Amino acid sequence: MAKGPAVIGVLTEPARPTWWKANRHIVLLILGLIVGFHLASPDSDAKTHHPKPSPASTVPATPTGSSATPSPSH
Repeated sequence: MAKGPAVIGVLTEPARPTWWKANRHIVLLILGLIVGFHLASPDSDAKTHHPKPSPASTVPATPTGSSATPSPSH
């Protein structure tokens, strides 16, 4: 008489994934968006602040030994 097939193993349902394994892609996406927004915002500390140049003097500089009004050179 022939024997039936031998049992090699028993199939069971895998355990449910933990909350982290199920939602880590969402958490990392939100974290990446927050970091990207922080780096791209204009008030971020990552950029250097350049001081504004002071306005130039409105009084023209005259060379020493000459008058303030130029003489015609015809």
